[in-house]
Amino acid sequence: MTEHVTVLPAEAVELLCVKPDGIYVDATLGYGGHSDLILRKLKTGHLYGFDQDITAISASVQRLAPYGNLFTPVHDNFRNLKKDLEGFGVTGIDGMVMDLGVSSPMFDKRERGFSYNTDGPLDMRMDQSAPKSAYDVVNGYSERDLASILRKYGEEPFAAQIARNIVKTRSVKPIETTFELADVIRDSLPERIKRAKGHPAKRSFQAIRIEVNDELKVLEECLSQALEILNPDGRIAVISFHSLEDRMVKTVFKEASSIGEDWKKLPLKESEMPLPDYELITKKPVTASEKELEANHRSHSAKLRVLRRR
Repeated sequence: MTEHVTVLPAEAVELLCVKPDGIYVDATLGYGGHSDLILRKLKTGHLYGFDQDITAISASVQRLAPYGNLFTPVHDNFRNLKKDLEGFGVTGIDGMVMDLGVSSPMFDKRERGFSYNTDGPLDMRMDQSAPKSAYDVVNGYSERDLASILRKYGEEPFAAQIARNIVKTRSVKPIETTFELADVIRDSLPERIKRAKGHPAKRSFQAIRIEVNDELKVLEECLSQALEILNPDGRIAVISFHSLEDRMVKTVFKEASSIGEDWKKLPLKESEMPLPDYELITKKPVTASEKELEANHRSHSAKLRVLRRR
């Protein structure tokens, strides 16, 4: 199994400006890469690490054990950020990091059903106790709904053809494995697309994974809660890996760091305008260095954006 390599670790933690006595959240704990770096900077502060994958939680608990009571793991979806923190008596945080990529070990485990490169059951659930899997989406959604999610979440130009072939194939027998689904997708595409660089099923698998885990809605909910409970001078650092995530983060951060339209309509000089409650730290997203790009292929599509509360 491939070891998970944390993306943009130094950049994300450096831009968080960790305070030794601060309260921090790693909303995507994974295998503890960002958490480890944050904990090194804490003295009397605390870090709460969220993950819905119990395997990742277990691995991180072992890795971060040397930090003792500076760290608390939270086995839950980060859409429950505010509620879970309130359960620990926490109503304000000094920073949060989110790494929205799927971990390498999760992709590598064939039984998790995330990858089109290994054959496994159609699953794709980040939380294995969740009721809906990729099997349910592929075999239960209507042709219209399938085409819609492939278009919306995968930006797949051949969504209609793929959805049609999925429905046709499953009418004979259910589509049960990742290879079976990948074959249906491949057979739905023109030869020129199949010959192009990259796996022809990549967009569709991304779309189905996002649908199974409700990823974009979950991200929107978490960002909204984080903005609400962020302390003055606190920061949120988000690493995204595809355009849909990055677009959402960019939009949320831009709106938060802008004054309202009503103020812009008033006959005021720029110096008389109020400052927005939040400040955009990264005018452009931070991307991986040449050194990191050489060492970790996953970092090629990573974009880091950071917002600060004034």
